[in-house]
Amino acid sequence: MRREPEFFEDAELTLVYMARRLSDALKLEGLLTDSGIEYLVETGTYTSGILIRRDLTGAFFYVKEEMVEPVRAILLQHRYKPYKPE
Repeated sequence: MRREPEFFEDAELTLVYMARRLSDALKLEGLLTDSGIEYLVETGTYTSGILIRRDLTGAFFYVKEEMVEPVRAILLQHRYKPYKPE
């Protein structure tokens, strides 16, 4: 279920997915809500392109640390590529 930042208070949140398209973000919101997962979505910019670099806007999905592995399993099951920090 989508929550506002105030809901999580001081909890440590982890980025699990970055949606580059609105359709992906909406589908993932449905999957997480149907699974009963509490998550935070924030928009942010990311850089894309090899020859021509440009800043684009995406939807960043965050969950509590203890929910990272279950959410990654859901993402993989539905053919989403979970975010991996570099």
